[in-house]
Amino acid sequence: MTRKKGPWTVEESAEVYRTPWVEVVEDKVVRPDGAPGRFTTVRLRPGVSVLALDEEGFVHLTSEYRYAVERESVEAVSGGVEDGETSLDAARRELREELGLEAREWSDLGQVDPFTSIVISPARLYLARGLTHAAHAREGTEVISVVRVPLSEAVEMVARGAITHGPSCVLILKAHLYLSHEA
Repeated sequence: MTRKKGPWTVEESAEVYRTPWVEVVEDKVVRPDGAPGRFTTVRLRPGVSVLALDEEGFVHLTSEYRYAVERESVEAVSGGVEDGETSLDAARRELREELGLEAREWSDLGQVDPFTSIVISPARLYLARGLTHAAHAREGTEVISVVRVPLSEAVEMVARGAITHGPSCVLILKAHLYLSHEA
């Protein structure tokens, strides 16, 4: 059964790979120019990123070795949304797991699509305030150092490329704008 996908016509789809976190689908298509072709998409589990801001104006970030890029990466708290979990529930869980923090106030700063050509990977962005300490429960794959800097310094880190994780960059900049309109 063929179906339209924007200006593309999908003639058939086949799942070629699946794990609990990744799904790869290859479509046999008719391209917008009328030529036949194939288009592969990679779907990742939806995610969340959380920027924890304390009463003194400092943000709490993570620094963690990232296997795929083979280096340390400074990021906002980030993780996947589990089955049956809302994005806010996932944000609360990730903040507690990675930094041992809980927040009284949550601001939803929207969604970002870090990749739009072949990867489907939506991430919900949250600003967390009114922080209190809790016990963290990191996963066995997480070796995390806490990076606590003023929000203005985090913005500078994004600008100079010291923070490169896409959702974290967008979240830090959006939080900065959001808070400047609050003042």
